[in-house]
Amino acid sequence: MIYFLQHYWWLVVTLLGSLLVFLMFVQGGQSLIFGIAKSETEKTLLINALGHKWELTFTTLVTFGGAMFASFPLYYSTSFGGAYWLWMAILFLFVIQAVSFEYRGKAGNLLGGKTYETFLFLNGSLGPILLGVAVGTFFTGGAFTMDKMSITSFDNQVISKWTNGWHGLDAITVPFNLLTGLVVYFAARTLGLLYVIKQIEMDSLVAKAKAQVKVTGTAFVLAFVLLLVHLFTMTGYSVSPENGFISPVRYKYFFNMIELIWPAVMLLAGVILVLYGLGSVMFSKGKYSFFVTGGGVVLAVWSILIGAAFNNTAFFVSTYNVQQSLTLYNSSSSEFTLKVMAYASLFIPFVLAYVIYVWRSLTRTKINEQDLNKADSHKY
Repeated sequence: MIYFLQHYWWLVVTLLGSLLVFLMFVQGGQSLIFGIAKSETEKTLLINALGHKWELTFTTLVTFGGAMFASFPLYYSTSFGGAYWLWMAILFLFVIQAVSFEYRGKAGNLLGGKTYETFLFLNGSLGPILLGVAVGTFFTGGAFTMDKMSITSFDNQVISKWTNGWHGLDAITVPFNLLTGLVVYFAARTLGLLYVIKQIEMDSLVAKAKAQVKVTGTAFVLAFVLLLVHLFTMTGYSVSPENGFISPVRYKYFFNMIELIWPAVMLLAGVILVLYGLGSVMFSKGKYSFFVTGGGVVLAVWSILIGAAFNNTAFFVSTYNVQQSLTLYNSSSSEFTLKVMAYASLFIPFVLAYVIYVWRSLTRTKINEQDLNKADSHKY
C-alpha cells in the first residue's frame, strides 16, 4: 500500500510543480515591463492584466512546498533547510512582487512607481531562472549528508546537513540546473506574451507581443530540446527496492521514459501542443494559443518530473555520498500520513473547479485603456 501512496503523492506534488511552471506566465509578463511596454499606459495595462493572476503563482508555490513537506518531509528538510540561500532568494523575489503589486499604483508611495516596476521586472526575470535551478536539483542533487539515526541522539538531532558553505547557491553553477532555469524563463516569457495577446485590447501592445513571440518562442523550443538532450544522455541513479543500494546508470532518465512509456506519451503530447500553440499565434490569430501552449508546458514538465523519481530512481542525489541520496522510499512520510492526505486530496478537483470558475470570471472580457479610467476600477 505504501508503495502506491508514495508514487501517488509524487504524481500530485509534481503536478503542482508543473502547474507552477505554467502559472509563471505572470513572471514572464512582468519581464516585459521594460521591453514591449514603452508608454506609461502600456505598462499600466500590462501590470493590471497580470494583477488579476499574480496570487495564483504565489499560492501554488506555497502549496507545492506544503505538499512536499507533508508527503516527502526528508526532501523538504534537506533542500529547503540545507540549500536555504537559494530558496531564500526565491522567496525574497516573490515578496517584492507582492509588495510591488500592492503599492505601485498608490499615490504618494514611498519608493515611487519606477522602483516597484523594477522589483516586478526582477521577480519576472530572476524568479523563473532560480526556480528552474531548484527544479534542476531533482536530477543533479546537492552537497548534503544524511543520517536518520541522528534523530535518536541527544546532542545532535539533525538528520541531514549541507557539506559546504554555499547552501544552495552552488546549484546555480551546475550547467544542467542553469539550463533548466533558462528553459523555465523562456517558457514563462513566452506564455506571458501569449497572455498579453489573449487578454489585452491594445493594438500597439499586441502587435509587439506577436513579433516578440517569434523570438522568445523559438528560443524556448530550442532551449527545451537542448535540455532534453542533456537529460537523456546524463547519468542517473537507480535504487534497489530490495536493499536500497543506489548505483549509477547512464541514460537513466531516457530509460525511464521508454520503459514506463506513458511519461514519454505525455512528453510527446506536450511538445505537440506547444508547437501547435506557437504556430497558431505566429501564422494565424491564435485565439486559444495561450491555453494550448500552457497545457503543453504542463504535460511536458510533469512527464519530466515523473521520470525524476519513478522507475526506482533517486530523485535528489547526494554529491557527498551517493548512498545517502533521497528516493521515494526513504524520504516519504509514514503510510498513515500518506493515506490520510490521500483522502484529503479527493477535494482537489473541487478546488480546481473553483479556480477555473474564478479565472473565467476575471478574464471573460479583455482589459483596455477605458477599464483603467473607470471610477470603480482597482488599478495596480
